[in-house]
Amino acid sequence: MSDPILVVGAGPVGLAVAGELARRDVPVRIVDTLAAPTTESRAIVVHARSLEMLERVGVLDEITESGIKATGIEMHASGRVLARVELDVVDSPHPYSVVTAQTETERILAGNLAKHGVEVERGVSLVALEQDADGVRATLRGSDGAEDTVTASWLVGADGARSAVRHQIGSALEGSFHGERFLMGDVHAQHDFDPRSMYTFFSAHDGPLMVFPMKGDRMRLIAQIPTASADEASQEWLQRITDERAPGRIRIHDSLWLTCFEIRHAQVPQYRTGRVFLAGDAAHIHSPAGGQGMNTGLQDAFNLGWKLAAAHRGTASETLLDSYHAERHPVAARVIGFSTRLTQLSTLANPVAQHVRNAVLHTATGLGPARQALADEAEETMLAYHDSPAVVPSAARAKLRSGDHLPDVPGTDLRTVLSAETGHVLVTVGALPAAAPVPGVRQVLLADTDAPVDGFDAVVADPDRRAAARFGLTSGRIMVRPDGYVGAVAAASDDRSLTTYQELTTHLG
Repeated sequence: MSDPILVVGAGPVGLAVAGELARRDVPVRIVDTLAAPTTESRAIVVHARSLEMLERVGVLDEITESGIKATGIEMHASGRVLARVELDVVDSPHPYSVVTAQTETERILAGNLAKHGVEVERGVSLVALEQDADGVRATLRGSDGAEDTVTASWLVGADGARSAVRHQIGSALEGSFHGERFLMGDVHAQHDFDPRSMYTFFSAHDGPLMVFPMKGDRMRLIAQIPTASADEASQEWLQRITDERAPGRIRIHDSLWLTCFEIRHAQVPQYRTGRVFLAGDAAHIHSPAGGQGMNTGLQDAFNLGWKLAAAHRGTASETLLDSYHAERHPVAARVIGFSTRLTQLSTLANPVAQHVRNAVLHTATGLGPARQALADEAEETMLAYHDSPAVVPSAARAKLRSGDHLPDVPGTDLRTVLSAETGHVLVTVGALPAAAPVPGVRQVLLADTDAPVDGFDAVVADPDRRAAARFGLTSGRIMVRPDGYVGAVAAASDDRSLTTYQELTTHLG
């Protein structure tokens, strides 16, 4: 039996990676330095694309019930609403964000992992790491100081911004390490905000205040403070700032967690080093503006999990494993750029620049395309892997491109069928015969009725041909990867792109 895959770090990202492996029956160990789950709720927003992934895992309802749905973003300045972006315009079956404590997200993901028989090994730290072509040897130290060297087939470093795994492989974050400083608090408060929105208050003199209503009377508040400030975080300080920047709107009762932090923007040059992969904050860090840090890490996990499962089975090509970096590194670079621009817009000090910003935002968000683009960027529904080495450029003339996330087709059960699968799915559109069987690939037919058809594992009724219209594909086949992204689109008369995809991603030795 092969050695298990070792995941270092049991935050949301590590738990998600381990969960993706465990639900594919891959042996996995997950360790974390902390003796108990953290009580600090750092990340609180789960965006639409992450919700789509969590639905595939089977925990969407728990995540949604743990928090509240936010369907809008509001920006305020000079006592008025400067701009409002509606999130329910995004192309997703879940056109909203869920605002919930990170502690809840971790609890739910840990519970899901436990259902697969895997528990987090706590009070365990990585202190040394060696690897060769056959595996990884990791030295782990328990809370009692005892050390043990274990072997693993692969290792994932999801151990945060101060990653021990990153240090052990000789990698480092590259980017900007000095910037704006912020005071953040999770509090119970009386307020008059609509909990279905998230808010930013631009200040003429002191920087922005970001407000996130949560379940009940809980709130997340993030306020810019002077960079040179060395003051300790306090409830009194946070209350004074909210009174200045959102006068009369918030009265803090008590604090759950208060901290000061400095924004940094950086990522590692390579996400893969041999048999070691970095994910989440171990690979990239950036401003909390936009709330995309944890979401980017979760999608790292969903991208990597199925590929490592294939590697453990010996069926993943080097191209497939390398595609993790090729696909995710540009995404983090884009998120870093987006959050940096948001931070820069929020922290303008020059009155003329502030006036221009306010005027441009007010005008731009009055235009449909601009509102749509902002919503898509915030909810991460624009993410695609068109340039990935692990997708085949589309030869078929279709709206759908290889590298796109397969869109939902309302009125059909296609999403339900796909969510039940952990492997590849070949979706046939139109009256085509079943393709030759491929191990690990389920075949689904979109047809007039849901009557069984020989050669297909499932038939999804689409009497009005909504899927064909949605995909812009009269007839043909779509190879859907285990993470919901399209690996190849084949015209009815030519399946070569499917063969090419399998050759690219599968170990043929």
